[in-house]
Amino acid sequence: MQAYTVEQVAEMLHIGRDKVYYLLRTRQLRSIKIGKSRRITEQQLAAFVASLEGDDAA
Repeated sequence: MQAYTVEQVAEMLHIGRDKVYYLLRTRQLRSIKIGKSRRITEQQLAAFVASLEGDDAA
């Protein structure tokens, strides 16, 4: 399983780091905590992107 940092996810989605933290805070994007670090797994990232695709269909 691959797990990404907030910075990596921000770069992949072409958004700012603050926006990723906002998505985490509002639970639109899920994460796991390892010690003091946040990591977003491949599955969590895929679920978030899929939820966005669902919004486009409406």
